[in-house]
Amino acid sequence: MTERPTIETTGAGSLRRALVVIDVQNEYDAGGALPVVHPPFAVGVANVAAAMDAARERGLPVVVIQHDAPAGSPAFAPGSPGWELHPAVGGRPRDALFRKTLPGSFTGTGLEEWLRAHAIDTLTIVGFMTHWCVDTTTRQAVHAGFSVEVLADATGTIAYANSVGTLDARQMHERALTVLHGGMAAVGTTEAWLAALRDGGRLPASSLPESALAATVT
Repeated sequence: MTERPTIETTGAGSLRRALVVIDVQNEYDAGGALPVVHPPFAVGVANVAAAMDAARERGLPVVVIQHDAPAGSPAFAPGSPGWELHPAVGGRPRDALFRKTLPGSFTGTGLEEWLRAHAIDTLTIVGFMTHWCVDTTTRQAVHAGFSVEVLADATGTIAYANSVGTLDARQMHERALTVLHGGMAAVGTTEAWLAALRDGGRLPASSLPESALAATVT
């Protein structure tokens, strides 16, 4: 899919939003090296597609990120089937495509320069994985001065087990998003985001103090 030749950035209300679609690649599908478990990959991809369609309808730019591993790697090796964008993303219009080699989409990609050139101030982030590239990119964006929204059901992750501990995929997903919502990003569902677009608003956010205080209330 080629990039769209014209870009609108007015979007909803006074926000200058862009939809950033991270690593929706076949490696995360069933049969890939890292199949996403929670929420199920098919659910996440369907919500990513819905967000992309809504962004196009509303004139929001869509930026797609694709991860490159070194040649010969067991996952995300450029040119391999797992590295390819999922058809739901690869077959939809986009305004820009950046390829990255690290979890953060801002590192060595030109993404930040592109966003500033198009006067973007708010990123809506979707894609994979919740605790890894979505989390890292969100933090980079906040540190660079952007406001961030993360669509909780348009991302997903896997289970982990190592010498420190074990987390199932639901725990990984919820913990990552709970921390991000506590001051880094406004986390909400795709449905809530679509409603915000229609209303010209933004997803509600929390903060570190609010999240900490809420945890002490019994």
